[in-house]
Amino acid sequence: MTRAILNACIFGLCFSAAVAWPRRCTAQQAEKPIPVGLDAYRQWYCWPEQRIGMRAYMRSTYDRNGGNENADGGHFLYQIADDFNVTLDVEGPGILVFSRFNHWHGSPWHFVVDGKDHVVHESSTADPLHPDPSPVFLPKAPFPAPLNLTWAVTKGSDLIRTPIPFERSFQMAYARTHYGTGYYIYDRFVPGTPLSQPIHSWNESAPGQDVLDLIARSGTDIAPKTGVRQCSGTIDVPARGSVSVVKLKGKQAIRALTFSIPVEQALAFEHVRLRITWDRRRLPSIDAPVALFYGAGTLYNRGHREYLAKAFPVNIRFTQDRIVLACYFPMPFFHSARIELAGAGQLVRDVRWSVRTQPETEPANHLAYFHATYRDIPHPVMGEDMVLLDTRGLEGSRDWSGSFVGTSFIFSHDARLGTLEGDPRFFFDDSLTPQAQGTGTEEWGGGGDYWARGVDVTLPFVGHPVGAPMPCARPSPERPECGDAEISSPLNDEDKIESAYRFLLADLMPFGKNAVIRLEHGGTDQSTEHYETIAYWYGLPSPSLVETDRLQIGNLADERTHGYDSPQASAPYTITSRYEWGVDTLNGQEIYPATTDTGRITKTASEFRLRIRPDNLGVLLRRKLDYEYPNQRADVYIGDHRNGSWKYAGIWYLAGSNACIDSHPRTEMGAAEHNIETSDRRFRDDEFLIGRNLTQGRKAIWVRIKFTPVNRPLFPGGPVGEQAWSEIRYTAYSFIQPKGRW
Repeated sequence: MTRAILNACIFGLCFSAAVAWPRRCTAQQAEKPIPVGLDAYRQWYCWPEQRIGMRAYMRSTYDRNGGNENADGGHFLYQIADDFNVTLDVEGPGILVFSRFNHWHGSPWHFVVDGKDHVVHESSTADPLHPDPSPVFLPKAPFPAPLNLTWAVTKGSDLIRTPIPFERSFQMAYARTHYGTGYYIYDRFVPGTPLSQPIHSWNESAPGQDVLDLIARSGTDIAPKTGVRQCSGTIDVPARGSVSVVKLKGKQAIRALTFSIPVEQALAFEHVRLRITWDRRRLPSIDAPVALFYGAGTLYNRGHREYLAKAFPVNIRFTQDRIVLACYFPMPFFHSARIELAGAGQLVRDVRWSVRTQPETEPANHLAYFHATYRDIPHPVMGEDMVLLDTRGLEGSRDWSGSFVGTSFIFSHDARLGTLEGDPRFFFDDSLTPQAQGTGTEEWGGGGDYWARGVDVTLPFVGHPVGAPMPCARPSPERPECGDAEISSPLNDEDKIESAYRFLLADLMPFGKNAVIRLEHGGTDQSTEHYETIAYWYGLPSPSLVETDRLQIGNLADERTHGYDSPQASAPYTITSRYEWGVDTLNGQEIYPATTDTGRITKTASEFRLRIRPDNLGVLLRRKLDYEYPNQRADVYIGDHRNGSWKYAGIWYLAGSNACIDSHPRTEMGAAEHNIETSDRRFRDDEFLIGRNLTQGRKAIWVRIKFTPVNRPLFPGGPVGEQAWSEIRYTAYSFIQPKGRW
């Protein structure tokens, strides 16, 4: 077949496979339920859907002083006993969707669901000095692979993805504290938000085999093959300029996008830019180097593996004479899509492409465009986090609603792994406290101890697909070959490229207004490595969360305007402090200066009035507070007016304070320590979700906060901090349906 005939597909000669239609997201009702729990995997094709009324939070054992103390391990909210060290404490309904631990350290873990303690072990727990070479989670039934993976597979992390729902409360605690690192993602929902299944207390049931089988198909073609339209062709990519791959029209969703190149063209092709522009928008939403987009920082294949990247949504596979790059992220568009490849300095011949689309039935404002935002950061700024994504003003739009769904990134061009101490920090919808705070870059990428000092690993949602391993002094369970110089040195410059990926599905992070995705470069933002990053996200240029009112406590005029009343509250007091953004100073230079604000504390109750939108789908109430007061807890009530009847809205609880327990015994079986560490970061933003039945159709609500003290010491016999409810600022946001035209 000639090149001209192959390229005819570019001009619309596509074919359809119109057999049985696969199950699709439908628009048979005004608002489709959010897929939760295992349904998030079963309905993975609903990745682009708006998650209005859903919030995701990531908590961890990070160093509260902004550094990298104990490699961000051993920091606990409080201790109930020496073998019960609490890292996560939540009240109200929700779902724990992800947990990560460094090896077996900390096990046995306590998962306390609605007051019932479920003790979870890893099989290395019994003899941690001689770990099980093929470890499993115990009990086995709730935690099968590949949904859940242990360190022998991930090269450093124990990963739990079995959803753990709770109706009233959830608490996680470590029985041991040596190297007790971890981070955890959990979801909360506005009461009344339609969910694909109700939230019931976890009962240790086994995940469905269909979910395990689906994840096991990672690396294969998981997109539908019936009810689709297929286009394909062959092109040459010029050294300079761009070439059109295909132009698509209509209301559709791309379900598979594949490129294939001759093996000998690998290094010329890896820097070619993939550009996709949706619906004749001014700028492309995808503009990224091809190799990194498909999950690897380079197409150099050191070990001659079949798969360079074998992830769930993307993969890179080597055949006898070609390299196949495939993407299965659903990508909806409503009028047109233009796919291009831009040259990177060398002519690339015989690039075969294929795109598979499916008619889209959802209303446009129920979905979001797929984005891959690329950043080249050759010289990170000392002391400052790198910004992988800031949606504010991106592509000419101030507001975006959608979900953050992953990263692919190069963290060194020189085979150096030390920069992996950097923590991820993610901010959503104007929050100045990171709603996601992690413990390190390789932990974010699913590994531990730098993936056993650089072992290449590619798994469905996490991986370190390329990069030369580091030499090591002695063998370990993950590195029995340690000391073998033949595999410990980079073979060429391409082999020095170290990259990782992390994809989010059940643990995706929605936002309704903006998203700021930041990553430390090194434990204190001191690394000079050359980073290249991609943030994958779905976004619609219209908000689904809008600020409707703000009350500044301590401002007497503002308090009068909002009817603020708290007869026993303190007089306004001034606080000079910081948020949790990183180190205060680096090399003698101040990085994040302290700021000053005014607030009050109360030990009884407060009432105030806030404006909201009548067309709301629930309300998010955000509070800026002084985190010096521990375990702030209150009952929240909503009313139509101050003297009317109050309706109970739930418990607002923020565990911990700016003082935490630091316990990092030197030995695996060392006794828990009771060291108190207090940071200078007293400012914090916290959220409470108000149910739709209390807000819809109203232009304003009265809020009553009734303080309920906890009186818990940091450790048994230790001090109990002063109990109070802190108020600096309240901000009301209304969840809404985004606009259908933009």
